[in-house]
Amino acid sequence: MDFSITDEQKALRDLAKDFAKNEMIPKAEHHDHTGEYPKEILKKAFDVGLMNMHIPVEYGGSGLGVLDELIASEELFYGCSGMATAILANNLALAPVLLGADDYVMKKFIQPMTENFTLAAYAVTEPGAGSDVAGIRTTAKRVGDEYIINGSKMWITNAGHADWFFVLAKTDPNAGHKGMTGFIVDAKSPGIIVGKKEKNMGQRCSDTRGVTFEDVKVPKENMIGKEGEGFKIAMGAFDQTRPAVAIGAVGVARAALDHSIRYANTRNAFGKPISVNQGVSFMIAEMARDIEAGRLLCWQSAWLIDNKFRNTYQASIAKVFCADMAMRVTTDAVQIFGGYGFNEEYPVEKLMRDAKIFQIYEGTSQIQRVIISKFLNDGVGIETPNA
Repeated sequence: MDFSITDEQKALRDLAKDFAKNEMIPKAEHHDHTGEYPKEILKKAFDVGLMNMHIPVEYGGSGLGVLDELIASEELFYGCSGMATAILANNLALAPVLLGADDYVMKKFIQPMTENFTLAAYAVTEPGAGSDVAGIRTTAKRVGDEYIINGSKMWITNAGHADWFFVLAKTDPNAGHKGMTGFIVDAKSPGIIVGKKEKNMGQRCSDTRGVTFEDVKVPKENMIGKEGEGFKIAMGAFDQTRPAVAIGAVGVARAALDHSIRYANTRNAFGKPISVNQGVSFMIAEMARDIEAGRLLCWQSAWLIDNKFRNTYQASIAKVFCADMAMRVTTDAVQIFGGYGFNEEYPVEKLMRDAKIFQIYEGTSQIQRVIISKFLNDGVGIETPNA
């Protein structure tokens, strides 16, 4: 068992850390207050190689693993989680495509992403179907050599700037989750209506919108996998993306910890820094404890998937632990700052707002508990992974 990282991973971590320090942190407050989409920052992230990290080498990508992504992502989320979500949203859209796409799709849509700045969006969630993916109503009807897509999606990250969407739709409405199919849909296709940018509590510069598909024609060649495989592919993608979302929560919590330490060492009360008071010092110690535990859970789930082992159980544990941990840590950070923590001129209120979404997107904390419980009730996942 070896927790050291390679020289290449150290270089990737340092690249992401420097990018967060020089490009993200100085502009985070502006983008949080205005909600302005950080497109220029995304372009810079693309230029230095911090986007589309999983595209295989044979299609012009760097072919990095999930653990590699985690090492970089923690630093980006430390810088600004709204910007980081926008930067890394491509990975969510790419995940099901990389699992199921044929060579035609890879060369037409994916290889060009290594050459030109391109944004993609994962369009699965609907107004009435979030955690219950099987409840989606969007349909794709085969007509000749095309599919006609109708339906509405909601809470789609990067929707207002995407060049293409991964869309999950029902090709057989009577077959339940076995009647779902995934498609790449060109964002310029007639019939796509992109809604207004939603004003969210946190991660305000991330572009989140509803998307409606009205008789949108999609060539059959744009199908990902075979008819009926969409649900399996979409769920398989979560095994790769949930560890990355979980490590984002670690990055946010780590930022809150650093702000808390600095503030507690400079804020005096009763003639001494508040950091020497057990009530504060123990809060900070518990923050550090949970951040370290969360990172290890993320790394374990990433290592498993990178080494071709199923990680669904571990990914859900990492996701729920880190999401709840980040909410708790950022709330404690606001408490340590006292009245200043409740004020927009100080950094921790933004972190607390940003942290909440981790308990919601990529499967709520409640749905993660459902997944974990199912594994335990089936007698799977209790022992150390046999890997």
